[in-house]
Amino acid sequence: MSIRPLVILPDARLREISAPVGTITGDVRKLAEDMLETMYDAPGVGLAGIQIGEPVRIVTIDTSKEKDERKPLVLLDPEIVWTSEATRPYEEGCLSIPDYYAEVVRPDRVRVRFRTLDGETVEQEADGLLATCIQHEIDHLNGVLFIDHLSKLKRDRVMKKFAKAAKREAA
Repeated sequence: MSIRPLVILPDARLREISAPVGTITGDVRKLAEDMLETMYDAPGVGLAGIQIGEPVRIVTIDTSKEKDERKPLVLLDPEIVWTSEATRPYEEGCLSIPDYYAEVVRPDRVRVRFRTLDGETVEQEADGLLATCIQHEIDHLNGVLFIDHLSKLKRDRVMKKFAKAAKREAA
C-alpha cells in the first residue's frame, strides 16, 4: 500500500468522466488499498479514483469517527438508483479543494448500486453523512465538483483562488 499524491483544483483531470472498472484484478485491489491509505492519511471520509489521477469508477468511503472503529467501503462502478425528495444541507469539503468548505443541499437519503471487490453487486441505502459522501464521490466520477452546486459567484471565486495558488506554485 502507498499514499498517492492528490489531484488539486484547478487540475483539468478533476473534470474527466471516469471509465468503468471492468474486471476486478490485483491492480484494482491495490488501487483500492492505496486509495484507502491516502484517504485516511489526508484525512478524509471519501475519495474517488480521479482524485489520485486514476480515471476509473472506484470510490472509497469511511464515515466512522474513530480510528479503532474504521468501516471502509469500496464501491466499484457505483450508481445512485434512488434519491429521497427530502433534502438536507451539509457543509462539504474536498481533498482536491483543500481548506475550502461550503454548504451544499443534496437528497437526504439515497440507494446506491455498486460492485464489491469480490465482484458481488450490492444495493445499499444510506442517509445523513454517508448519503452526502456517496453523492459527492459519485459526482467526482462524473467530472462534477461540490463547488458546482454553489452559486456562480462563489464557484468563480474558488476557481480564481486555486488558479492563483497553482500559478504561484508553478513559478
